[in-house]
Amino acid sequence: MRIKSTEIVDTFAEAFEMWGTRMIITADAPEWADAAARSLTGFATSVIGCKCEAGVERVLSPDETPDGRPGASVLLFAFDPDGVANRLVERIGQCVMTCPTTACFNGLEAKKNVVVGGKLRYFGDGYQIGKRLDGTRFWRIPVMDGEFVVTDRFGVQAAVGGGNILISGASSAACLSAAKAATAAMREVPGVILPFPGGVVRSGSKVGSKYKELPASSNQAYCPTLRGFVPQTNVAKGVGCVLEIVIDGLDLKAVEEAMQRGLHAAVKPGIKQISAGNYGGDLGKYHIGLHGLVGGKVA
Repeated sequence: MRIKSTEIVDTFAEAFEMWGTRMIITADAPEWADAAARSLTGFATSVIGCKCEAGVERVLSPDETPDGRPGASVLLFAFDPDGVANRLVERIGQCVMTCPTTACFNGLEAKKNVVVGGKLRYFGDGYQIGKRLDGTRFWRIPVMDGEFVVTDRFGVQAAVGGGNILISGASSAACLSAAKAATAAMREVPGVILPFPGGVVRSGSKVGSKYKELPASSNQAYCPTLRGFVPQTNVAKGVGCVLEIVIDGLDLKAVEEAMQRGLHAAVKPGIKQISAGNYGGDLGKYHIGLHGLVGGKVA
């Protein structure tokens, strides 16, 4: 199958089950909400080494936030609810509560929830105050510019991680141009994040390594410099660069829609092939076929 001059490989992205949550960070000015969101989502590209994956979903206007201030919506994913809860307490405590003028609210209505503000409140050393509004409990924690307001509990739900596309181009410039177009299109979809720097991955990985202490290593089948040196390569003729885009979402439909939009946006001059990463179907529950996406099939 081809779109213009780009081959769409008949393969699938192997996505897997995760748990996700949404935070609403607000502040007196957009730059402080942005500063807190950027700090919170730092070192959160992959559960392999970061314990979670997180990113800014979108910027929020004052009429979209609980306290009528500028804000940002942030998504965070981990393998289980306890993992989500631990990362929320750590990152909100260290990256949002520390940032001038900020507050942090639950942004996800879900059947399951985890305690966050109820743990952070102890930083108030006995001077914290609980407040219940419209059935939701909040904590007011004294800080040096006033008080930090945080929701007691945050919703968590089953989610999807590891959706992906692989863009193979004749050059680095062609690949980067296509990847930028794809990430811009993907970010228009609500409920997804692209956790890697700028949304793009150059160090694509595979499960396992020749070194037994490593859980993952370079996916040499997609490394252009190893073409001709490895037993099997997936680097097509004329390809000098391969870049990956990884998508996490609050549900399968959002991940598939983001992949679909990104795939079409990545069809640019110099792009030889668009593929996806999988492990033979043994790792992840969700198999998202590229040809189905091209044909308009979304869950």
